[in-house]
Amino acid sequence: MYTACVFLPLLAAIIAGFFGRLIGDRGSQWVTCGALVLSAAIGLVICYQVAIQGQVVDITLFTWVSSGTLEFAWALHFDTLTAVMVFVVTVVSAVVHVYSVGYMGHDPHIPRFMAYLSLFTFSMLMLVTADNFIQLYFGWEGVGLCSYLLIGFWYTRPSANAAAIKAFLVNRIGDFGFALGIFAIFLVFQAVDYETVFAMAPDIAGQSLEFLGAEVDTLTLICLLLFIGAMGKSAQIGLHTWLPDAMEGPTPVSALIHAATMVTAGVFMVARCSPLFELSETALVVVTVVGASTAFMAATIGLVQNDIKRVIAYSTCSQLGYMFFACGVSAYGAGIFHLMTHGFFKALLFLGAGCVIHAMSDEQDMRKMGGIWRMIPATYALMWIGSLALAGLPPFAGFFSKDIILESAYAAHSGAGGYAFWLGVAAAAMTGFYSWRLLFMTFHGPARADEKVMAHVHESPKIMILPLLVLAAGSVFAGWLGYGLAAGDGAFWAGSITVLPEHTALADAHHVPLWVKALPTVLGLGGIALAYWLYIRAPEMAARLAESLRALYLFIFNKWYFDELYDRIFVEPAKRLGHGLWKVGDGDLIDGVGPDGIAAAVLILSRRASRLQSGYVYHYAFAMLIGVAFLVSWYMFGAGG
Repeated sequence: MYTACVFLPLLAAIIAGFFGRLIGDRGSQWVTCGALVLSAAIGLVICYQVAIQGQVVDITLFTWVSSGTLEFAWALHFDTLTAVMVFVVTVVSAVVHVYSVGYMGHDPHIPRFMAYLSLFTFSMLMLVTADNFIQLYFGWEGVGLCSYLLIGFWYTRPSANAAAIKAFLVNRIGDFGFALGIFAIFLVFQAVDYETVFAMAPDIAGQSLEFLGAEVDTLTLICLLLFIGAMGKSAQIGLHTWLPDAMEGPTPVSALIHAATMVTAGVFMVARCSPLFELSETALVVVTVVGASTAFMAATIGLVQNDIKRVIAYSTCSQLGYMFFACGVSAYGAGIFHLMTHGFFKALLFLGAGCVIHAMSDEQDMRKMGGIWRMIPATYALMWIGSLALAGLPPFAGFFSKDIILESAYAAHSGAGGYAFWLGVAAAAMTGFYSWRLLFMTFHGPARADEKVMAHVHESPKIMILPLLVLAAGSVFAGWLGYGLAAGDGAFWAGSITVLPEHTALADAHHVPLWVKALPTVLGLGGIALAYWLYIRAPEMAARLAESLRALYLFIFNKWYFDELYDRIFVEPAKRLGHGLWKVGDGDLIDGVGPDGIAAAVLILSRRASRLQSGYVYHYAFAMLIGVAFLVSWYMFGAGG
């Protein structure tokens, strides 16, 4: 059963990918959706047996590598952390597969799309069930490859190709650090399986090694290298620029990448490696600061975006920051709890946005929407549920998970914890604003689309609406169902997450002052009220405010100029270097001296030799006489002497 849960998506991907033409579009959809629904059902059973009943399951499939001291197996490890991840990944993936039947119904490449989705899910399941770092890296790279294929699925669009390449390259930067971290783990521990590495970690604490000519703490170096990988995969500040561009892929892809799979891999990895991170205060501070900075930065950008999917994308980036700074203050359980609830409401928002785009004839600009809430009431209601959960209002799921993170940051009573708390609170206020800005611009106010588009506005088919009800249920109930377990005293995560006794932020979070508990909700409501004022009561005020704060508006609208900065620092110098190597190095030097130079010399000599062929007999006779004279002279004075 456990093995089937992981490998059913792979089997479905193989059948749909290699035999899609044989079984057709409908057959590919039945195979992949059936496999994922079955995998989700098994995932629910696994979550109950492992997470609730406390059964840890290890399944060794075969020995993968045995070379000297490097030996590890291809094995599946199911503990509480894995079980929760398997549950979230399989359920959200199953919903996305079923939704795709309706959303991609008119696409000419359905089998390929469904195969990519299933392969993506298998890669993520392989990542979360790994019992060693090499298998983790296999799944890590697998989701990276599948994200490239899915973001660039509509390969006839230059923007989709550029976005896919950008996602691939930015992730390669992070993955390089991640690979170095795994190399360092083997160098230090002479092993790559979790059990051995985590058991030896306390003995390594305090030791140092030489890296780039400097003596650095061993575990700090390993953790920071691993975290670089997490920053790339989970789109943290500095390596986040690929995530909004990933919206070029089909909407189901956005939901799968942004909700439960690829971007959560970094959070899972940090939680899985808690035995290492707990022994490095420096690494924990870095995780906290980066996560909090990302939460704030992405929230500010979400305030002014006009593409409905990009608003939700920056929201994902911000929520990932919450998860990371929860891990940074050693509240790993709270971070994973938010990962779970976020998977439901963020997938709901993305797929709801897909229903809006479907209704609006593929329009994604919110400035060209409005006045449609009566025409698509089911989508409207579902988007409200997702937005309420995202804004963290009670009793929706986001309220429980986001608040316990902020309370943990406050309860850490550290400089990094305070930094995270206040930036997180500010991000909570902005989340309320941009969530309702999206709702008001999309559904309310006057209709801003042309008459032809408005005439075709219609509710999505049941095959697209019904899967969203599953996500809506999770967005409503997952918070209070899981709060007592996931955000409790830590017994739920025992054995899968390690927290040192002196790191008590999660336990102390339940005893923070009332104002700490109430502040995020109050500010979230304030953000909603401001959005209502600016986009319903006085819509002209938004443009006036943007004009009066034009410099700040442009800074945020242009995404803090990260793309422009990277173009100036990396892209343009690389282009100039490449152009110089092409023109001077390759053209003038290599080709000029090599093939082109030799060819030119032969041509010059040929032309000079051709001048001797004048066609006059006396020229040839004269040449012959000179030749004879030379031979006679050589014989008489040279050879004869």
